[in-house]
Amino acid sequence: MIAFILFIAVCFCLLIGFPVAFSLAGVSLGFAALGVAFGAFDAGFILSMPERLFGIMNNSLLTAVPLFVLMGVFLEQSKIAEKMLTQMAVLLRRLPGGLALSVVLVGALLAASTGIVGATVVTMGLIALPAMIKNHYPAALATGTVSATGTLGQIIPPSIALVLLADTLSTANNEAQLALGNFSPDTLSVGELFVAAIIPGLLLVVLYSFYILFKTRKLKTHIVDAPFDLRSFLIGFIPPLVLILVVLGSIILGLATPAEAAGVGAFGAFCLALLQNMGFKQLQDCLLNATKVTSMVFMILIGAACFSLVFRGFGGDELVQSFFHQLPGGQMSALFVVMVLIFLLGFILDFIEITFVVVPIIGPALIMIGIDPVWLGILIAINLQTSFLTPPFGFALFYLRGVADSSISTKTIYQGVIPFIAIQLLVLLAIIIFPSLATWLPNVLLL
Repeated sequence: MIAFILFIAVCFCLLIGFPVAFSLAGVSLGFAALGVAFGAFDAGFILSMPERLFGIMNNSLLTAVPLFVLMGVFLEQSKIAEKMLTQMAVLLRRLPGGLALSVVLVGALLAASTGIVGATVVTMGLIALPAMIKNHYPAALATGTVSATGTLGQIIPPSIALVLLADTLSTANNEAQLALGNFSPDTLSVGELFVAAIIPGLLLVVLYSFYILFKTRKLKTHIVDAPFDLRSFLIGFIPPLVLILVVLGSIILGLATPAEAAGVGAFGAFCLALLQNMGFKQLQDCLLNATKVTSMVFMILIGAACFSLVFRGFGGDELVQSFFHQLPGGQMSALFVVMVLIFLLGFILDFIEITFVVVPIIGPALIMIGIDPVWLGILIAINLQTSFLTPPFGFALFYLRGVADSSISTKTIYQGVIPFIAIQLLVLLAIIIFPSLATWLPNVLLL
């Protein structure tokens, strides 16, 4: 029960606003010190901490994180999204919901380019939201479209969330296989998760679009008067699309490691930014922002590693495994409990916190009872994507609130995302019922 109390104590510190990385490490070390003092904890777990941190710093997969972040920041600062949105709006100008559909399609491409939810939501909130309100879109639909589109960066590859999940689930899979007596387990690669996420990501885009078409079927909007210019359209769309295909394709085809592909992506985004006449000050801001995001991710990862060691030292992993084995209903019952838990934690915790704290706890136990780690990874990714929209602490809502006009109430923003949350939960349910939506494409492409 000490492990359970440790988990509750960490969540309490996060709720009162204490920094995530220091909550994880500080509370864990405090519990470990008390455990050693009272003879309830083996100090050997703490002594292995330097080796664990050394392994984190030498993890080649995690090297891709700062490079993907840098790629996203360059594309955000280069104003490419603004040009793509303008051209797409002109292309779809005859449809009643053409502008909203443009936001979804460009947002999906931007999500694949940056993988950063905050960047997409802020960019679309500044560019598209005022235009949608001006064109008589209901405020709730406009804010919901922008917020939900921004979260596509969680599931559409190459996604930072999928990179982090791949690393965490790969470790969980190795632990589970070793516990089952398999001493040469197959490694879970980030490429598998990238491929597995393609169909669910496209399914979300399609369902978003159908919902928007339904809601705007009787909407009377101002038709964009600007003529469609094929040359401008291609210039705006081809370079970022080629960059995405090169990065994603090289990983899927095994031509490059994730870190190598991310390096190519960052350099390509830098070149695109230079072509957009990005100045030295903007370049400096890009590097600074990428450094801040990367430092945050790795500090949380170090804190989570400390928490994981102490949690296991108190027998927490055995407690979780015992709980899942005793649940009636087998795999599906355990999976349902985990999905509900992650969904509820998404109301109060960030996706990085859930990835580094919760997944290492539940991952090995679920894999040990026969759940496919790739399938599990996609389910968790979509669930974490939903956490960005769930009031009151959904981060996409905070990002949009920060850039939306004061005439748009927070209540309106909350109301706008509810249908999109329902769509994401529907896709989550579909993947649970039909696992092949996540597992078929990796089995075909990665044989």
